[in-house]
Amino acid sequence: MTQLCTGLLIRLASIVLMILCLTSADPRAQAQGITVAAAADLSSVLTELGAKYKSQTGTEVRLSFGASGNLTQQIRNGAPFDLFFSADEAYPRQLIADGFADPHSLYRYAVGRLVVWVLADSSLDVPGKGINVLLDPAVEKIAIANPLHAPYGRAAAAALKHFGIYEKVSDRLVLGENVSQAAQFVESGNAQAGLIALSHALAPGMKDKGKYWLVPTDSYPKLDQAVVILSSSRQKKEAAAFLEYLKGAEARSTFERYGFALEATTH
Repeated sequence: MTQLCTGLLIRLASIVLMILCLTSADPRAQAQGITVAAAADLSSVLTELGAKYKSQTGTEVRLSFGASGNLTQQIRNGAPFDLFFSADEAYPRQLIADGFADPHSLYRYAVGRLVVWVLADSSLDVPGKGINVLLDPAVEKIAIANPLHAPYGRAAAAALKHFGIYEKVSDRLVLGENVSQAAQFVESGNAQAGLIALSHALAPGMKDKGKYWLVPTDSYPKLDQAVVILSSSRQKKEAAAFLEYLKGAEARSTFERYGFALEATTH
């Protein structure tokens, strides 16, 4: 009888161990957490909102930031994300067209803004000279995100062309992998000025380090930023709940505090 009980206990322990191994094989199956791919300009605002959401619901929001174009390619290659927050609405629409995302979930959550940013102790008169401050001989390097896959990089190049100074400064441009890296180039002193997201200029730890000039929105293509739930998500219910939270007053006021325009609409 004792041997029988021991055998049953060993078998039961083996079954439990197998279930635990199968569950832990996919990180998205744990604790109703969701995995989010997000444009680099959202690094501060989504980190803050993700923490608030977890404290309210217990759902962990795992964040992976990068250039929207690069994240789109990762999604096409099978990266295990549940939600994709893009700095350019065109990328989610492309994913929808190709069957990688749910068309009914598309939501324009905000409109991004571009600024010229320099360190606070810089002698450059950014508020007074605006974008023409980039013509100052003291500006040896100008940081922007790579226009090939970063919406803020394309916006920066468009603004420079709009004001007729692109050809004058093109040989001084240094390209960040994304807009966060462009901001880091200026923060570290590797560039004397940068065209970055307003959300970075207003982020904790950054707003006291720099000063900026808000680039007029009519000088670059509108930065309509949209989110979509991915077709491959195994946590669609949890992803939809987080998306609903972002449509609420708390989240919208947080986006506004980081400098985003709230022209959000559903499609």
